[in-house]
Amino acid sequence: MLTTNQTSQGTITAVAANFLYSLLFLFGLLLQPLSGTQVASWRVLTMFFSLVLLVSVLKQWQHIFDYLKTLKGTKEWLLFILPTPILGAQIWIFMWAPVNGLGLEVTLGYFLYPMIMIVVGRFFYNEDMSLLQWAAIICAGFGIAYDIFQYGAISWATLFVCLGYPPYYLLRRKLAVPPITGLISDLVLLLPVVLVALYFNGGFEIAIASDKLWYLLPLLGVISTAAMSLTMVASQKLPVSLFGTLCYLEPIFLFIFSIAILDRNLHDGGSMLMYSMIFIALLIMIADSALGYLARKRDDRLHGYNEPQVGSFPPRRRLKNRRIKGVLIAHRFRKIKKYQQKIDKMTRKIEALHLE
Repeated sequence: MLTTNQTSQGTITAVAANFLYSLLFLFGLLLQPLSGTQVASWRVLTMFFSLVLLVSVLKQWQHIFDYLKTLKGTKEWLLFILPTPILGAQIWIFMWAPVNGLGLEVTLGYFLYPMIMIVVGRFFYNEDMSLLQWAAIICAGFGIAYDIFQYGAISWATLFVCLGYPPYYLLRRKLAVPPITGLISDLVLLLPVVLVALYFNGGFEIAIASDKLWYLLPLLGVISTAAMSLTMVASQKLPVSLFGTLCYLEPIFLFIFSIAILDRNLHDGGSMLMYSMIFIALLIMIADSALGYLARKRDDRLHGYNEPQVGSFPPRRRLKNRRIKGVLIAHRFRKIKKYQQKIDKMTRKIEALHLE
């Protein structure tokens, strides 16, 4: 059973990770005069070196090589490589959109993405959907349908994000690729592409000529590494439902940054009705995840009440154990009393038969 300390630490690290990921959204502005495409290329490059450092520190190279040895045949290798262009395109639009006035549209894509994943899970993996999840999907769908009916379209950047990630995760799940293995493989495959792109579009020359890029580009790698590390720590300390709920913080941060820092107008990305429906859907999703977490916590408390309470102070542990012991004694006493009543009843019946 997860302790209170573990849950608190996991929550703090998850919030910090989502905030750092959101900060990367603004790096396109800080790294000017680099273009959005050049910033995306530099992010892949710095992410690669950061992840190599992280994997080396965590000593995960053997796990990566062990998984790669399991891939047999052309079909499996093709399925393994196929998602890489999808991730590259998503990294590109994440860094390109804020510089080119589409930050709010991309943010809406990140709001819709978890709901698209739920629909994918329902129809591709026959996973059950709760009533709250159905309500969230209907609310978001109504908002999008209204904008399509009212304006004839929805931003391509929004669709690019919310419809782009599901195929990536479907392909990764088909081969059960571990997250670190998949990410570092993607970056290795993207590395030649971004090096060629930076060479031909002048990305190296601009970086060398601009003094601020000498420290901002390494900072881009440091933030990427910190965000990935905190995400891994949070995923280990938190239940899946609570971890999933906190992941909604990233699009919320992106939305705030788009309005407050990128100076985007709400009407630039869609109608107020669509925003309202998507936010209602988001709140429903958070409520559904929170209820799932509370239900799991209650089950843990019922089934794991006698496990050692690591992380709590000894006096509190002794008090809790004493209270649990008292509950168990009372429960046994009630069962003994119940059985004794049955025995007494049967004894009276036997005595009555003897008297006849």
